[in-house]
Amino acid sequence: MEPLAKILSVSAELFVQYGFKSITMDDIARRAGISKKTLYMHFANKNEVVNESVVWYKDQMTESCGAVMKNAANAVEATVIMLSFFDTMNRRINPMAMFELQRFFPEAYKTFREKIQDRDVAMIRENILQGIKEGLYRENINADLLAKYRLETSLLILQPNLMVNDRNDLMTVALEIGEHFLYGIMNEKGEKLYREYKEKYLKQSTNI
Repeated sequence: MEPLAKILSVSAELFVQYGFKSITMDDIARRAGISKKTLYMHFANKNEVVNESVVWYKDQMTESCGAVMKNAANAVEATVIMLSFFDTMNRRINPMAMFELQRFFPEAYKTFREKIQDRDVAMIRENILQGIKEGLYRENINADLLAKYRLETSLLILQPNLMVNDRNDLMTVALEIGEHFLYGIMNEKGEKLYREYKEKYLKQSTNI
């Protein structure tokens, strides 16, 4: 792996696991197996590392999500696989990471939000329209509105709130909200498929 890619990968991993505030340039250099001098050849300060690693991480996640959506047999399977995928991701996320990003690195948070609004909402909207076309989701639902709603509720759990206090809570709440959303848009045919896919993909996850 090229040094820059290694730094971005390691930085994203540290920020996701431990939050943005406590991680230092020393921590990043040590985890990447490079000297601080090498690190500063690529980045002038921690702010630059945060900005670039957030973009890198979001692009990686978007690419993975797109592959899942493309290869699934139908819209319901795509959504359930995504629930399983993010359940695995949530096992490593510090519940305070997003809050710290927003508070201490607002420029990076703004970029993160813009990427979500530009790409993730579109993917969810496409999934909803696909599900309607396949006869698995209810007709006459507002795909644009519900795509934005789904994204906002998924981000809600990454902010300080009454529902989430630790990683276990984060996983449980994320799956609960995901299932709640699905039952809100599926028809009877979709629900039958969901129960099958849930047993296949989510049986190792937190009970929902």
